[in-house]
Amino acid sequence: MEQKEEKAIILDFLPHGYPLEGKMIPIAQAIGSSYFTLLQLVPRRGVALQLKEEVYIGSGKRDKIAYILGRLPKEKITETAKIELQEFISNVVTAQEEKFVDFFNKAEPINTRLHQLELLPGFGKKHMHAVLQEREKKQFKNFEDIKHRIKNIPDPKKAIEKRLVEEVSEEDIKYRLFAA
Repeated sequence: MEQKEEKAIILDFLPHGYPLEGKMIPIAQAIGSSYFTLLQLVPRRGVALQLKEEVYIGSGKRDKIAYILGRLPKEKITETAKIELQEFISNVVTAQEEKFVDFFNKAEPINTRLHQLELLPGFGKKHMHAVLQEREKKQFKNFEDIKHRIKNIPDPKKAIEKRLVEEVSEEDIKYRLFAA
């Protein structure tokens, strides 16, 4: 069963809809705050939405959103939404650092040839083995601890951010680490 988002953060608001589609319905591009689902939302008549605004999209009465048009396809994401998405994800990773550092402490093999750590951009077998060796000695406390203990490792926070953006915006990703 697909998890339903209760709230979404507005990444871009197009009061006249998509310029080339001819339909003049206002559209908001948003990301769900729990499962990071990219969505297209249609606001109630006369409602103007602000960037970074959190709106309720769960079941029951919604004050600002008339309905959810559906998932936001990658090719429709506006430049503004892309910038806001980067910032949103960066803030999430910072705010939930403990959860993401925990990933480094608990990541496991996916199969005999691929490890979860190798799905992070810039992480190959060498970095994966270094992380596994270090975490056996002692669990990582934070991103700085990872960078300090493993030489020449790609920035773990940036790697997680990149992976999250990828998982959120690509539909045909085989393995998902962080986004539903």
